Amino acid sequence: MEPIISKHARVHSRPNMAKQPTTLGELKKTGYTSRSVKAELRANLVARIQAKKPLFEGIHGYEDTVVPALERAILAGHSINLLGLRGQAKTRMARELVQLLDEWIPIVEGSEINDDPLAPISHFAKDLIAQKGDATPIAWLHRNQRYTEKLATPDVTVADLIGDSDPIKAANLKLDYSDERVIHFGLVPRSHRGIFVINELPDLQPRIQVALFNILQEGDVQIRGFKVRLPLDIQFIFTANPEDYTNRGAIITPLKDRIQSQILTHYPPTLETGMRITSQEVRSPKEQAQRVEVPELIRLLIERVAWEARDSDFVDRKSGVSARLTISALECVISAAERRALRNGEAHTSVRIDDLQAMVPAITGKIELVYEGEQEGPEKVAHHLLGLAVRNVFTGLFPDPAKQRKRNKEGASQPVDPYAHIVAHFESNSIDLLSEATEAAYAKTLGQVTGLREFVEKHQADLPAKDHTIIAEFVLHGLAEHSRIGRSHIAGTTHFGDLFSSMISGEESGQDVGSCFLSIEERPG
Repeated sequence: MEPIISKHARVHSRPNMAKQPTTLGELKKTGYTSRSVKAELRANLVARIQAKKPLFEGIHGYEDTVVPALERAILAGHSINLLGLRGQAKTRMARELVQLLDEWIPIVEGSEINDDPLAPISHFAKDLIAQKGDATPIAWLHRNQRYTEKLATPDVTVADLIGDSDPIKAANLKLDYSDERVIHFGLVPRSHRGIFVINELPDLQPRIQVALFNILQEGDVQIRGFKVRLPLDIQFIFTANPEDYTNRGAIITPLKDRIQSQILTHYPPTLETGMRITSQEVRSPKEQAQRVEVPELIRLLIERVAWEARDSDFVDRKSGVSARLTISALECVISAAERRALRNGEAHTSVRIDDLQAMVPAITGKIELVYEGEQEGPEKVAHHLLGLAVRNVFTGLFPDPAKQRKRNKEGASQPVDPYAHIVAHFESNSIDLLSEATEAAYAKTLGQVTGLREFVEKHQADLPAKDHTIIAEFVLHGLAEHSRIGRSHIAGTTHFGDLFSSMISGEESGQDVGSCFLSIEERPG
């Protein structure tokens, strides 16, 4: 994403670095003028807005909520706290703001804190300019080097963030401890003229948070044992999770008061937005992407699982369900399909409904369970969420099986049950779908079900022929979730048959009927 370069920045944004001024005198001759970080961000944002270019590339679902709030905060020159649950792109947005900085800025060569040649603040830079004047050497700092990020952990100290005296430096330079030159600057001073991000701010010890008071309010820091006051120029961005406020720590009130804008983030507002984010973030090897096709139905089901988890009584809602769940889940499912293709010697395959079993490890590793969920167990909760996803997506694409069955009981004058032929088939027949079946065997097995192909062609007439097979499998799983047919899963085989015979066989084998997804006890109807 190319930045918008302001007129003030053009003089030091030339691609040919050999032509950049190399001394203070040369810099002055160009007419270069300094400006603060917040002024840079503001000017470049103004230019971006006027050019009708988006603030971020690859950030979806925030166009009408988070992005406008961020733009207002930057225009106001505020420090920012991004508050939201995990997996809501808080850190990513903070990193993307670097693109609003000028591409290059001049610094006093050798300065630890990126001193502005026209407005030095460190002892080193001031002494060097006093000695060499216009001959003072300058260097050029790219915007990517002006971003500093620190994860707040309990072991972070004031010395880490602000700085302290360095006895080794004092010994090497043969200086007294009272000499300002023995100071070892922390991360905050070293972020002078840049963006400084503290992730998970509540995890920072309260006494360490106090050290940030001055820099946020007065714009300077004080190093322990020295009278030096550094008027630092920094854009502060913090990230925090609401859960942290009670579980691990808190943002102390005086610090919260000094953070000028708190912006709430959120999960994708629609399934389509979530699917777009997941597809964008999946990192599949090129050969895997060429070998495995992912139907849109699979992407929808995976995204629906995350939505069901965020509303589940088994999952801790305060902890949230990260977008990383769907990303990892899709990668697991694609890999399952690839493994099958490799074992069968097939050059190409498509993800199937049964491959969703492979996403269970991605679910169990990324959800926090409440007491009821712990009692059920993470794997059972994962299957439960998969079942809910199948059930709800199915009723969105096809007639509700529960309503159709109710109509049949009300009388013959009501519309004929569209699932009658399929259900009738399983009253006297059954099929076994093997997880490792070839594409041909998979299609052949599903083709044995009376009325299934005709049902798919009627209700999904616009669907490409190549997707008919997975839709046919989906219909069977959907009917099983609505207790219209039976289903059991044993040793890599999904068995579809009569509901009651499946119950008996499931009990004999020690497997829950419908253990692929939702257990029979949890199904309504």
